[in-house]
Amino acid sequence: MWFFAVVYAVEGIGQAKSGIMWQPLSHWLKVTLHWDPVMISASLAILDLPWVIKPVWGAISDFVPLFGYRRRPYLVLANLAAFAAFAWVATIDTSAALIPALTVTAFAMAISSTLCGALLVETGQKNNSTASVVNQQWLWFNIAQMITTVLSGYLIEMLSPTGALHAAAWIAAVAPLSIVAAVWLISEPRARIDLQALRERVAALLSVFRNRDLWLTGGFLFLYYFSPHFGTPMYFYMSDRLGFSQGFIGWLSAFGAAGWILGGVLFRWRLGHLTRPALLRLSIVGGVISTLATLALIGPGTAIVIWVLSGMTSMIAMIATMSLAADACPEGAEGFAFAAMMSIVNLTSPLSDTLGSALYEHLFNQRLAPLILVSAAATALVFFLVPLMLFRPPRAAR
Repeated sequence: MWFFAVVYAVEGIGQAKSGIMWQPLSHWLKVTLHWDPVMISASLAILDLPWVIKPVWGAISDFVPLFGYRRRPYLVLANLAAFAAFAWVATIDTSAALIPALTVTAFAMAISSTLCGALLVETGQKNNSTASVVNQQWLWFNIAQMITTVLSGYLIEMLSPTGALHAAAWIAAVAPLSIVAAVWLISEPRARIDLQALRERVAALLSVFRNRDLWLTGGFLFLYYFSPHFGTPMYFYMSDRLGFSQGFIGWLSAFGAAGWILGGVLFRWRLGHLTRPALLRLSIVGGVISTLATLALIGPGTAIVIWVLSGMTSMIAMIATMSLAADACPEGAEGFAFAAMMSIVNLTSPLSDTLGSALYEHLFNQRLAPLILVSAAATALVFFLVPLMLFRPPRAAR
């Protein structure tokens, strides 16, 4: 469990579109380059590409052991690459160079996340503890985000836009080195390439494409997470309309991360006994309520309540959907199958963010309320798809 804690804490710090880099990056693009929400969303959509093609990294580690192991060496190489890429970001100050450098960080973080996801599936299926492992994963992810988002807001207030961006990049660069040190906590059997093992893994990989449960789960996940997103428009709305300081916006992200942690505690305390359909329905209802609550955003007090509520419901949704995806993965191709499920979820992010920004700018004339209502309605429709899912009993421990 400590290894998962380290990996997902690093991911919480280093993800370019949610970690310590996100607010300084958005602020730099807005203030220095005068980009609007659509330009920011569309230009940074490339950072989601490595996360969308995660099955590639999963398949490579599943099929091609490196130095006798399927996960360890790849984790070391990916996180050394992340260190180098973030250090590169900390030395440049033009968008032409910045976007390629950030893309390299996204590739490195996506590979590391994929490998850890494969270990998560193997551990969860072996011990019938998928939901608990997912809960642990996102607990540490959000502890890291809670700390770093507050720090990112203060960096903006204390430094120039470029200085804040560079400082955040250096912090993000140091974090992956902890995974290089923690990789030895993994208890991983040695693996080698032989014809019989290769035939077995090819059969396992092909079974992914014939697995009706996986196709059904993938379609459900896409519809679950795809709705017009208002993250980038909300940043502009809070900065320009409500007059929130950058420090307070950083604190809001921390309150959101605290909500995720509270959601994890709530799951362990009261929700762990729920069936999969009941947990999915609860998560959808919670998502609709937290989205509609954003209509009440009028000042700092309401913002704090809304962000905490959103974090709690997001955590419950993540546990419900990630455990659903993990339990659907066939043995022998865990890395590829789970990465494919995560790629579907990751694909919704750039599509949702760009769609939401375009609606905000060009259809709703920079009015946030209509965008919030459309987003809530799209989430609510998924509630009626839950009965279409096939819910299998937990796997027996082996």
